[in-house]
Parts: sequence; C-alpha cells; structure tokens
Amino acid sequence: MTERGAAIDTITAVRIAGPGREFLMDDEPVDIFIADGRIVDIAPTGALSARGRVLAADGAWAVPGLWDNHVHTVQWALTSERAPLGHAESAAAAAGAMSGVPPLADGRRVGTGFRDALWPDRPSLELLDTATGGVPTYLINADVHSVWLNSAALAREGFRSEDGVLRETDAFEISRRLNAVDAAHGDRAMVRAGKQAAARGVTGLVDFDMAWSAEAWPRRVQAGFASHRVEFAVYPFDLERAIDAGLRTGELHEQTETPARGAGLVRVGPLKIITDGSLGTRTAACSHAYPGDPGNFGMLTVPSDELVDLLTRATGAGLGVAVHAIGDRAITSALDAFTTTGAAGSIEHVQLVRHTDLARFARLGVIASVQPQHAVDDRDLVDRHWSEQTSIGYPLASLRASGAQLRFGSDAPVAPLDPWQAISAAVSRTADARAAWHPEERITVDQALEASVRTSLRPGEPADIVLCAADPLTSTGPALRSMSVLSTVLGGYVTHAH
Repeated sequence: MTERGAAIDTITAVRIAGPGREFLMDDEPVDIFIADGRIVDIAPTGALSARGRVLAADGAWAVPGLWDNHVHTVQWALTSERAPLGHAESAAAAAGAMSGVPPLADGRRVGTGFRDALWPDRPSLELLDTATGGVPTYLINADVHSVWLNSAALAREGFRSEDGVLRETDAFEISRRLNAVDAAHGDRAMVRAGKQAAARGVTGLVDFDMAWSAEAWPRRVQAGFASHRVEFAVYPFDLERAIDAGLRTGELHEQTETPARGAGLVRVGPLKIITDGSLGTRTAACSHAYPGDPGNFGMLTVPSDELVDLLTRATGAGLGVAVHAIGDRAITSALDAFTTTGAAGSIEHVQLVRHTDLARFARLGVIASVQPQHAVDDRDLVDRHWSEQTSIGYPLASLRASGAQLRFGSDAPVAPLDPWQAISAAVSRTADARAAWHPEERITVDQALEASVRTSLRPGEPADIVLCAADPLTSTGPALRSMSVLSTVLGGYVTHAH
C-alpha cells in the first residue's frame, strides 16, 4: 500500500489504456519512470531497473489524470451540509421535507437538488411558509437557476416574490450569499471535497465559483491543499479587478511566499459569462416557445452587443472566455460574438444546437464544454419542455463529427463530480434500465477519455496518472460508471490510494 502524499519514482507493471497507448507496440505491461513531476521514460516491465519509491500496479490499467471542466467548487463542497431534495416528487413533498431540517449555524435551513419541472404542483409562498414557519428556509433548484424561499428567508435577504421563487440573477445572488461561509469553514469543505475528487481520478478542474477565487486558492494551497490542479474563472462583475491585477488566462497564479507541495497547481482560467437560463427553470433561450407558455422563449440575460463588448475587453486583456449558453438562440448569439471578436475559449453546456451552428465550433476554434450526465438526467425534461424544438438536443457525436473539440465536466453540484459518470453517459446515453436516449449521439470510450483528459501517458508529459481496476476500453456503461480507482497520482505524488 502506497499512502496518500507519497512521492513516486516508478510505477511498475501497468497497462496503458488511455491516450498514450498509441505510442506502444503492444498492450503488454510497462514501467513508468517519473522525475520532477513528469514522465521521463516508459519501458517494458523489467527492462529497466525500478528506482526510488515504487508504486506496484500489478497489471492495473492506467489513463491520464482526469479533468472536470465545469465545477462550482464551494457550492459543491457545501452540498454535504445541505438537505438533499432530489427525491421530492412534488412541491408539497419538498416543502414537507424541509420542515424537519435543522438550521445551520447561521440560522438558515438549506435544501438543494429539487427538480420542479416535472412536478404536478407548483411552488408557492403559502405552501412553504406553512411547512417551515418562521425559520429562514431556502430550496435550491438542481440547476441552480432558481431558489424557492419562505417569507422569513425573503425578509432576511431583502427580496420580494409572489410565489417565493427567485430566478436567474436574483437566484445567483442568493446562492452567493449562502456560499459565503467564513474562509476557514469553506477551506475545510474544499479539503474534504478535494479528497473525494481524487478518489475518482480527478487531477484537475475548472472552478466556476461565483467569487473572487484569486485570493481563495492561494490561501488553500498555503494551508496544504494539493488534491488537484485548478483553473479559476472570474465573472464580469470582477472583470476590471482581474484586469487591474494583471490576470491572464493560462498563467500560473503564484500562490505562496513559502514552498508548498500545492505550489504550481493553480492557474488563471477564463472570464465566465452567463448568457441565458436553463432548461429546468424554463429560461434557456430557445427558438420555439415552451409548451403551454406561448410567450416564453427563455431569456438572453446578456444582449448580443453587450456580449461582444465583454469578449472584446477580455481578449484585449489576455483573458479567454467561457460563455454559458444552453438554448439554441443563446448558442447562436455566443458563436456570433466569437466570430466578431476573435475571442478564444469555450461555450459551456451546449444543450440545444441549431444544425447550421454545429460546424461553427470547429471553424472558430471554440471548445464545446459539455456535461454528458445532464443528457441522461434531463431526458424526461427534454421530452416534455423541448418537444417542439427543432434543434439537436445534447449533441456529442454530431459535434465531434463536425470537428469540434469536446471537453467534459459535471457542473457539480448539478451532477456529481465524477468523470466516470460523464464517460459512461457519453458512451451509453443512459443511466438506468431504459434504452439509450438518442443513441445516434453516443461516442466511443476512446473519444470520451480524450474529452476527459488534458495530457497523455508518454515521456515529457506531467505525471498525472490514474490506475483503474478494470480496462476502461472494454467496459460497458454501468461498469464505467462504477469504475474502481486504485490510485491517483498528481505530478508524481499520490493523492488517492485505494
């Protein structure tokens, strides 16, 4: 057993299953040699003498370190402290479930993960007040684009709502306040969450926390955080601050005045811009109205001219961009802005795409940053609320065939931070006993792994390595979803040991 935190010099008898195996003559076990955080040599097992500290793989399968390219880190880390509501099948059931939830230390009751789009009844202020009384109570939608509050919570936060539901910008503000726990509390939660991520093979993530993370991550690293690499985003309300601070996408964010093992793990990420709503809240900007609501085409929360201005300012300052766009109208608007400005970056979510827009991703070099688990989680929502749309829902194979670069994420806490769930969903297009949902959009395991990593297992690459108990390339959808991760190595250090 090699303990967490150990520095590894040689991994012996490992079978390479992910990117990098194309450089090998056969699939026989090899030894991987590591120095200064990088792979320096790969040789047939026993051909060279093992050196230094050895991690014996015993024939396990290796893939490069996995990335989650879309995480709301603090909200994800705090989920374990909040009441789960994913099981609630009605507004009445969700309200009733919150009645017995003990308040947090700050006096608030918080639940998370409800999905009201399929409920037979609707959230109301009266319903929640009756169930929860005078304790400020907050129910966060699974998609985080709406929050249901009782009267006490509305009064505490200074908001008004006839039905108790706040959507989009107001909902984000409530989430920001709920996530604004004291630094020590948040950092402890991140340490726990980082260990959980490493246990699923995660060696890097993109942090879309809606806060000034340029200070938070150096503090965490100084305190000993070293579970994975981080690229942190900034939001438009902090754009000028980021420019004044000289932040540039891709650059190492110097974190500590004294050496720490996590030093070198944190880099500046993109400017995150949310341009429309979500399917679950029925606010994603679409070409056709939502059924039963003929005036509702969703909303463009950032007008096209404003989006062009933001992309222009970001590009001039050396910042890439990550544009949240779910509905087809929003995706077209985002691609138009990339065309006008020449900005570099990604479109996040990409859930409903016009056929004519597919090829534009590759032509513009825009990354399609998608969450495959959403496709299987949302299939019933799509069948009900997007039944009249004519664009392609949750495309993967279509995007890839058009030449677009795919990157996978979870949108945690919307879906669990587990790259194997994303890989399984992309390969099988189902998460239960039902047949594949739109099987024409399935991709291969090889292709799904390619979208889940940033490196390759070959000399010169970072020593970010995941050892798996089974061969991913021959695993089925359920087996991929439950893949056993034996060890995770980050820059030559063990971050998880089974």
